[in-house]
Amino acid sequence: MTSPTLLQVGIVDVKCGKRVRVVKPANLYGCELEDDVFVGPFVEIQKNTKVGERTKVQSHSFICEFVTIGKDCFIGHGVMFANDMFKSGQPDPNPDDWGRIIIGDSVTIGSNATILAVTICDGAVIGAGSVVTKNITEKGVYAGNPARRIRPL
Repeated sequence: MTSPTLLQVGIVDVKCGKRVRVVKPANLYGCELEDDVFVGPFVEIQKNTKVGERTKVQSHSFICEFVTIGKDCFIGHGVMFANDMFKSGQPDPNPDDWGRIIIGDSVTIGSNATILAVTICDGAVIGAGSVVTKNITEKGVYAGNPARRIRPL
């Protein structure tokens, strides 16, 4: 028997604004967290990602590369962001081919939602467990798989 290679979680090369709070354990690297951001435990935020002022990211969420999250957002527990759409039927090793995800200001994303390579406008609400597969351009409440607008705001 051989021993596994152990990789350590941590906070590496993170640009932080004032009063940023991160609950350990967390795995954050190469990202930017603006003033007053809160990151709960068991969260991973990858490089080339920016989280806006006063945004809260709850536990067990995964924010992949090339995500921009606006200010005053709420990311619920266990939210997954995914930008490699497996267009060739397998993971694409080239980050230049991955989609980009843009979340506007004051967006609320419920627990266990999945956000694919989309843009979500300011003020939208994404229901728990929803899967966002297309851009959201009008403020409202969206829910389901795929997420659809269930009422305006």
